[in-house]
Amino acid sequence: MLKDYEFWFLVGSQTLYGDDVLTTVAKRAAEMTDKLNASGNLPCRLVYKATVKSNAEITEAVREANYDPKCAGIITWCHTFSPSKMWINGFADLQKPYCHFATQYNREIPNEEIDMDFMNLNQAAHGDREHGFIAARLRMPRKVIAGHWEDEDVQKRIGSWMRVAVGAAFSKGLKVMRFGDNMREVAVTEGDKVEAQIKLGWQVNTFPVGKLVETMNAVTDAEIDALMDTYHAEYDFNTDDIETVRYQAREEIAMKKMLDAEGCKAFSNTFQDLYGMKQLPGLASQHLMAQGYGYGGEGDWKVSAMTAILKAMSEGQTGGTAFMEDYTYNLNPDAEYSLGAHMLEVCPSVAAAKPRIEVHHLGIGDREPPARLVFEGHAGAAIVVSLIDMGGRLRLIVQDIEAVKPILPMPNLPVARVMWKAFPDLTTGVECWITAGGAHHTVLSYDVTAEQMKDWANIMGIEFVHITKNTTVESLEQQLFLNDLAWKLKQ
Repeated sequence: MLKDYEFWFLVGSQTLYGDDVLTTVAKRAAEMTDKLNASGNLPCRLVYKATVKSNAEITEAVREANYDPKCAGIITWCHTFSPSKMWINGFADLQKPYCHFATQYNREIPNEEIDMDFMNLNQAAHGDREHGFIAARLRMPRKVIAGHWEDEDVQKRIGSWMRVAVGAAFSKGLKVMRFGDNMREVAVTEGDKVEAQIKLGWQVNTFPVGKLVETMNAVTDAEIDALMDTYHAEYDFNTDDIETVRYQAREEIAMKKMLDAEGCKAFSNTFQDLYGMKQLPGLASQHLMAQGYGYGGEGDWKVSAMTAILKAMSEGQTGGTAFMEDYTYNLNPDAEYSLGAHMLEVCPSVAAAKPRIEVHHLGIGDREPPARLVFEGHAGAAIVVSLIDMGGRLRLIVQDIEAVKPILPMPNLPVARVMWKAFPDLTTGVECWITAGGAHHTVLSYDVTAEQMKDWANIMGIEFVHITKNTTVESLEQQLFLNDLAWKLKQ
């Protein structure tokens, strides 16, 4: 999917310095674009679009970007001085994510060569400041990245932002299929679907479980055989109950057919609405997530959509992203950890070793014991993400965590699970999460960073809250109080 998008490089200048300067600017911009693309640090193609020199040229380029579905965002740089009033109309029209790249062609000041001609050509140090003012004046959401364009860390920051912008584009076209409604009486899985579509672009609609059952009944043995071959190739079988595994394959094939037919990349279901089904989808949901679909349990369409978005942003990376839930704590002062799991549905992309297919009793849903993937998550730095509806605005909460190898074998817990150390520490982290209103369902990702989620929230125009190693309950309460005031002023 990342390769389907491109980013337009617009270089700011003006006609004051003559054609020779403009020719040099265009040549350098094209060279920089080629080298950035060849660096291997950009997940999407950068396209040098134009050196824009007037209000009309800027406005035309921005409007063209708005209506090109391949363009996921624009990146600007001012090689020379570009008077910022000429950018007002274009920026007022801009509907795509925007990154201001504050760089310069030369790395160092050339002691012997620097003269007034050099100064007239190489003006990024003050050209970008003039350019930055107008975006600040317009209160535009933007990403500012400063540094030399040949530096690897700078290139990787641009690549990271590109993933965020693709996540925004993916969000704007995201459709979520709900098999049944939310779990009864649960508060946090509710939310304003109209507001979600206005702010985030999501189309969230319910499809009857009866339609899913009809589709399941039409699945052929040959289709099931083919998917079973895939299961055998990707997972270890730790069960002799092959018919139960085949039933999960039937569920997966049917769900995928319905999702693809409607163009949906995320789905939710609930154990309270399984009419006509023999099993709650476990392995079926897990394997769909492994293919990039988002999932939410108990009808949680918000976490379903967010899982799909983070998977889209992290395409090609190997750490993994999964639907998750805090299940229980280890409150030993010398070993404070959260145990994350779910009844069945944790994505195998986060597994430390090859997952096992097992069949076990499920004490909820009043159906047959379902097949599921059982594994431990791998160690590493990660984040957990929760999107909640505050009534009047959406809040994105991100907490930094460090996943560890589970400290206990838990031989009688046949579910996929991840254990982690929460920051700043377990109890403070819990107090902060609860204070902010974080949900019990989250998205856990080893690939997507908190900075990327902040940038995504900025593009989408929603509130962002970050719980870090330095967060205290008092500082968070102050931030939430100020956020409430700021967002009330926006309404």
